[in-house]
Amino acid sequence: MSLPTFGREYRLPTASGVDSLRLTTGPVDAPKAFEVLVKVHAVSLNYRDLIVAKGIHRLGQKSNLIPCSDMAGEIIALGEDVKDWSVGDRVCANFAVDHVFGVMSPELRGSALGGPIDGVLAEYKVLPAHSLVHVPAHLSYEEASALPCAGVTAYNALMGPVPLKGGDYVLVEGTGGVSIFGLQLAVSSGATVIATSSSDSKLQIAAKLGAKHLINYKTTPGWEEGVLKITGGRGVDHVIEVGGPSTLTKAVRSVCSGGWIHIIGYIGGPNGDISSLPTEVLNKAAFVRGVLVGPRTQFEAMNQLLSATELRPVIDKVFPFEDARAAYEYLATQQHVGKVVITVFTE
Repeated sequence: MSLPTFGREYRLPTASGVDSLRLTTGPVDAPKAFEVLVKVHAVSLNYRDLIVAKGIHRLGQKSNLIPCSDMAGEIIALGEDVKDWSVGDRVCANFAVDHVFGVMSPELRGSALGGPIDGVLAEYKVLPAHSLVHVPAHLSYEEASALPCAGVTAYNALMGPVPLKGGDYVLVEGTGGVSIFGLQLAVSSGATVIATSSSDSKLQIAAKLGAKHLINYKTTPGWEEGVLKITGGRGVDHVIEVGGPSTLTKAVRSVCSGGWIHIIGYIGGPNGDISSLPTEVLNKAAFVRGVLVGPRTQFEAMNQLLSATELRPVIDKVFPFEDARAAYEYLATQQHVGKVVITVFTE
């Protein structure tokens, strides 16, 4: 089979917002010795992609970027020295392609797809072989595309330095990709999940996924008191903290003594009173930990769990490649539960 020499790709020539997304055509390079060429079947979006589209990613981004970090696809060509992969293998790439094991360093952050380097919102992508993981056999390409950022981030949070165990309480904030994946992982591990949202309909979806306790933070602004009441005053063992300054203090108040607050993002914006935070953390002897996705080895471990339990990521809505801008716009409305996905190739 002849390999493609050109393919369609999206770029952000100005990074001034979603409207700056441009569908164009670019050359497809042949893979070098330790690289593979992947035909991209599906790409999933993250909150980070909205920030990148605006050109305000706090970790920096290259100019005229191909956006997005999360994809699933099929290997169609191998570099001459690639030994452990075959044409036809279904694969995902790790979020930071050089982050194979250990903690994320500044140098490894520089290999993050869709930010410092070109991403995956394209028909074809050349990737280093060491960045790849096999797609679990029970997952579609659309489902697998949800794994690299949201899945690995949630897994790193809950299975990190002190792994989640059966009987633990886990608080997940909201119903976005990381929170829903954290809910699913926690339930599959035997934990009791408390879910928060401003939408009762979203909370009902969380309940169907296994959340035992539901709190509408719009009608219950003091939701941290509700968490303590549910846990008999003890607090939860783990918090998937995605709100940022607007929720962080409440998250610390919700945790048990010696519990973990895993800071994932700041979708609530940069504002919030965190003046009491040092005292709150000290009083709880709590662990506050930033989670920057995870290494390829954690991705592989997560996929073992997914295969054993046949857990499937929650896909809210799928858009065709030509409507990628509409997918971004839908993500920005925060109406979704789980992941928003773009199908690139259907075959």
